Amino acid sequence: MSDLITVEVTDGIQIITINRPEAKNAINLETAVAMAAALDQLDSRDDVRIGILTGGGGTFSSGMDLKAFAKSGQRPYVEGRGFAGLNEKPPKKPLIAAVEGYALAGGCEMALASDLIVAASNAKFGLPEVKRGLVAGAGGLLRLPRRLPYHIAMEVILTGEMLTAERAYSFGLVNRLTEPGGALAGALELARAIVENGPMAVQTAKSIVAQAGDWDQEGMFDRQRPLIAHIFTSADAKEGATAFAEKRKPVWQGK
Repeated sequence: MSDLITVEVTDGIQIITINRPEAKNAINLETAVAMAAALDQLDSRDDVRIGILTGGGGTFSSGMDLKAFAKSGQRPYVEGRGFAGLNEKPPKKPLIAAVEGYALAGGCEMALASDLIVAASNAKFGLPEVKRGLVAGAGGLLRLPRRLPYHIAMEVILTGEMLTAERAYSFGLVNRLTEPGGALAGALELARAIVENGPMAVQTAKSIVAQAGDWDQEGMFDRQRPLIAHIFTSADAKEGATAFAEKRKPVWQGK
């Protein structure tokens, strides 16, 4: 980690903050490496169930540090992890993007790489790469058409114009809208609801959903079966049923 990425853990939630407000939280190589380390910590800590990714200074991220790219050709990619140390290998545990201000270019792609998005009502998303002779190669071209209706995704990608958080919410791209300045609080509320649930079940559910998009209908249950078998024989499954019968909150062991 470095001062470019700050990490705070509270109540089983790891808050990862991009801390380059003077550069609109643009991602350079050093920041990408620090992000990868923070995400490794998210997955490795037993006391952490879920992560929140946000940006300091009132904005999420403007994407790749174009000044560093123009000066030295530096691209903020981590081997095996892609842009920002995130986009090609998201964490195993759920990740919520808490978006204030702008999530543009690689910043938008980082939000798309997350599992849920909470955004301030005045936030804006966009993939302006075409305006600079580039393409959204860090997941924008791949993920956005799966999250938005085809023609809306193509409008965003081909015009490079911004999409308001309210419009994104209307299409289901954003889970929850908050008042300006309230995205992190909204993300924490959503994270706490997830933390209440069985950690193995949550992580396994995320894994199945992430993999199943291209499974064929005929064989999908056969592919799912071995991936969920351990859940139904776990101590947490027994605890969940017992707690329900005893009308109390479950005490999860994560096994």
